[in-house]
Amino acid sequence: MPELPEVEALAAFLDERLAGHAVATATPVAIQALKTYDPPLSALAGRVVAKVTRHGKFLDFTVGDVHLVMHLARAGWIRWREELPAEPPRPGKGPLALRVRMAEPEGTGFDVTEAGTKKGLAVYVVRDPAEVPGVARLGIDPLSDAFGVEALSELLAGERRQIKGVLRDQSVLAGIGNAYSDEILHAARMSPFKLAAKLTPEEVRGLHDVTIATLTDAVERSRGLPMKDLKSEKKSGLRVHGRTGQACPVCGDTIREVSFADSSLQYCPTCQTGGKPLADRRLSRLLK
Repeated sequence: MPELPEVEALAAFLDERLAGHAVATATPVAIQALKTYDPPLSALAGRVVAKVTRHGKFLDFTVGDVHLVMHLARAGWIRWREELPAEPPRPGKGPLALRVRMAEPEGTGFDVTEAGTKKGLAVYVVRDPAEVPGVARLGIDPLSDAFGVEALSELLAGERRQIKGVLRDQSVLAGIGNAYSDEILHAARMSPFKLAAKLTPEEVRGLHDVTIATLTDAVERSRGLPMKDLKSEKKSGLRVHGRTGQACPVCGDTIREVSFADSSLQYCPTCQTGGKPLADRRLSRLLK
């Protein structure tokens, strides 16, 4: 799933190519991905793209006086095309969900695709991004000036959940998902199952600092890359997430995994849990 660094890079890439240019057509291919009807998708035609920005994991295209907002979900992606096919796309069973053709430069545009059978891609056309429920509930962006140590401390105070779940909660911190929460906790040398409310002031400060450093580093690695290379760049830059069975790059211990119904987390026992692995999988408790 694209997370904050990848969506930030996508927004920058698209803003560079789209800002100041008019949309010719926006053609829905997977109707289930379109979540709004007023304004209609056709309202984009003829309007000029002012900018492309990000809210958490949501992309926001400001097109005239409306916004094209999309969440790429688990398997969505955007593919820039210097030359789109001349014929309009036909609805079908393929991955194409939306095609946006630009009036200028002629023939350019982008396809929004979603792989797999489990569909979660969401596209909205709204007058205000806050009309999108997922955007309206977003918490602090961890790369914003509002994300200070005191702000994080307030967010965690009284929080009875495990820190892994808190980091992934978009109403707490906007943009961090499964992959970067694993990376942040590894860098912080913190168990993913540690209760958020029990973090000491020193641990909160350390978590704050590595959160900014981890995300900033990922953004910088992605900056300026072609869109087709962003996924591979993300994977190559991860130290523990998705690396079950490999050696931890910090201490050399074997990276372990805990699986859940629809996701999994990876961690290093030596770096994060005092050398003690989780006892089992979904129903496990951390051995302390």
